[in-house]
Formats: sequence, structure tokens, C-alpha cells
Amino acid sequence: MDRSRRSALKAGGSVGVMAVLMAAGLLRPGFALAQQRNEVAFSMKSLVDAMKSLGAPVPAPSDAILITAPTIAENGAAVPVAVESKLPGTESILLLIEKNPTPLAAMFGIPSGTQASISTRVKMGQSSDLYALVKAGDKYFVAKQEIKIVLGGCG
Repeated sequence: MDRSRRSALKAGGSVGVMAVLMAAGLLRPGFALAQQRNEVAFSMKSLVDAMKSLGAPVPAPSDAILITAPTIAENGAAVPVAVESKLPGTESILLLIEKNPTPLAAMFGIPSGTQASISTRVKMGQSSDLYALVKAGDKYFVAKQEIKIVLGGCG
């Protein structure tokens, strides 16, 4: 089967499924679209500037934010990270890596009524502190963990 035909069939099938779900009222258009990217925050070159652009110049340290990540990662190209927030009313979880060329690595919106837990892989150019920044209510909280990289990933 031709690759372009296969791609067209996949795309058409996805659009069809979304149309049926929207017609049935099970999917609203706002939920089907991705969240807007915060270009300003993702373009900042320092950790302090990134936090300021997010509205969190001085977040409060919190033990209610649990980071699960290796203390030593063999390859900085794909470092597994999981973050869980026990803070009530968690709205978002952000990952920042202090020594990366652009510190903000990821932003996750947490819908109300769901478990505030994320899992992903991040790229790290060198050994650095990883910060989990959590917005709960109108306040920002932070936890950090040092990760040592054996082989850099942001070369």
C-alpha cells in the first residue's frame, strides 16, 4: 500500500472519529485542541527569567511535590522524570532544567478533579538541578532534584 494513501486514510479516520464524538456531545472543540504554547517562557535563557515570565519569581519550596528521576542518568538525551503534586487545587506542573540552553522543558495543564501527576522524558545537556514548579490556586511552589549526566543530550 502506498505510504501517502495510508497517511491520508489515517488522517481521514481520525477526523471522522472526532466529528462523531463532537456530534454526540462527548467531545467539545476546546478539549480537542492543544493548549497554546507560552513562547516567551520557552524562549528565556535563564532559570530566573523563565520563572519571572511564568509569574513565579519566588516560588515557595514544598515537600508536597514528589519528583521521581534518576540521580545519575547515563544519557542526557532522554532522562525519565515523573512529578506528583499533593497540593490541593493543582492547576499546572512545569519542568525547568537550570543549565539547559532554555530552562523551561515542559508545561502540563492539570484539569480540575484529576490526579496531579505527570511522566515524561526530558533532554539535559549536562548535570543540573531539575525543578518541578507547581501552580496551585494563585501561588507557585517548587521542588528540585539534582541529576548527574554521564553523556550529554543537548549537544
